[in-house]
Amino acid sequence: MDSGSTLRVEKTPTQLKPVVKKTYVLDTNVLLHDPTAVTAFKHNHVVIPMTVLEELDHIKDRRDKTVSREARIAIQMIDKVVDAASPQEIQEGVEVPGSELEGMGSGTLAIYPDQLITDTSDIPFLDGTQDQANDNRIINVALKLQADNPGETVCLITKDINMRIKAKGSGLMHVEDYRRDRVLDDIDLLAKGYEHIEGDFWSNISEVDTLREGDMTLHRIPRESIPYAYPNMFLHDDQEFMAFVKRVDKEYVYLRCDSRDNLMHKRFWGLAPRNLEQAMAMSLLNDDSVDMTVMTGPAGSGKTLLALAYGLHAILEQKKYSKLIVARSTPPIAEEIGFLPGTEEEKMAPWLAAFDDNLEILHGTDESCHGSIDYVKERANIQFKSLNFMRGRSFNNAYIIIDESQGLTQFQLKSVISRVGADSKIVVLGNLAQIDNKYISPLTSGLTYLVEKSKRYPHAGIMHVNGIVRSRLAAFAEENL
Repeated sequence: MDSGSTLRVEKTPTQLKPVVKKTYVLDTNVLLHDPTAVTAFKHNHVVIPMTVLEELDHIKDRRDKTVSREARIAIQMIDKVVDAASPQEIQEGVEVPGSELEGMGSGTLAIYPDQLITDTSDIPFLDGTQDQANDNRIINVALKLQADNPGETVCLITKDINMRIKAKGSGLMHVEDYRRDRVLDDIDLLAKGYEHIEGDFWSNISEVDTLREGDMTLHRIPRESIPYAYPNMFLHDDQEFMAFVKRVDKEYVYLRCDSRDNLMHKRFWGLAPRNLEQAMAMSLLNDDSVDMTVMTGPAGSGKTLLALAYGLHAILEQKKYSKLIVARSTPPIAEEIGFLPGTEEEKMAPWLAAFDDNLEILHGTDESCHGSIDYVKERANIQFKSLNFMRGRSFNNAYIIIDESQGLTQFQLKSVISRVGADSKIVVLGNLAQIDNKYISPLTSGLTYLVEKSKRYPHAGIMHVNGIVRSRLAAFAEENL
């Protein structure tokens, strides 16, 4: 079988240019993480072992709607590429549409019939127990291609850390994580939605113009003076300076000056901010030009409470929206609750208990706390949803809260955010320190991707809500345990 990892010479206007194709063997979890991964390797050669197709076929019928949907999309993507090809072409490599790079040709996709690997004298063949058999067969494909193509780069791509270790230990020279969705090299570089400037902000500014737009006074500053600025972020210094980046263009940054006192005096449904980050988050939530607010931060920092308080304020007092939708992803085992009696809200209750806890905080001083909560749930038309069943729907005139989003992929978040209809606002919450998905890290989380990709969008706001305000014990646990 031709691995497709070849050295070709293509003539350019000035010289002969060598073009080297690398061979990438994809694990099943890569295609579940990003169903379009077959198009991610540009002019190189992508190999999908038959075992991966078998696993996708098994997964596509699972009750877990999220992962089964990704499996079906991945299968459809592969089918689009190889549909018209002959069996020999499929084994040698079929051109992937849209993978062309100038002077390097198109990438290719091949299916490797790993069940036919019988001659293992040239590779350290892995066998192992039944639960490890599929992983080992995929590793064997990469080892076989490496042995058949000495001197060429054959790389196994998998999000399974243990599988990467096994592959290296078996003699595979190149093993990598899937990095297409990685937008940062260090999670500490993640946008926070604000920037603290040491000393005096104005001491570093050599040029500023003041202009009037409607009822706002804006300061126009050359972009090179604050190159890190993006729309809807806050700037503050040690001299009580506080400003909001209203917009950014190619040459200038437009600032609207504010005051800390003004921010700290905001109130939603009786809730007051307890630190500056909460106050800035409340300002973003209340901004009608911001259609999506993404709030990150540690457990107990008040993200959920802020989002819920503003939702009740906007629906019951300002009449901006007609319903409040609370959604989160449920683990695969949660699919079993579908067989239990009760409404969708009752079935989702174990995974959305945090919202009931926060409603109790907002109404804890009421004479009849539970009566107030039931009344608010009905008046605000609060609906509890599972993200696994939100796709294909459209939510108009709604205030939507997506909780625990740190465990979602960029593909899953995109499919949910694209459901937001007219006159709606969405708030995405997540704590990157509490990721339960074994194939997702803080750097590859869909939440990280969303923050970095949306921070320059003029109708999105980012805020890292810092500081543990749940209790002094919670602060101790977050910092020391």
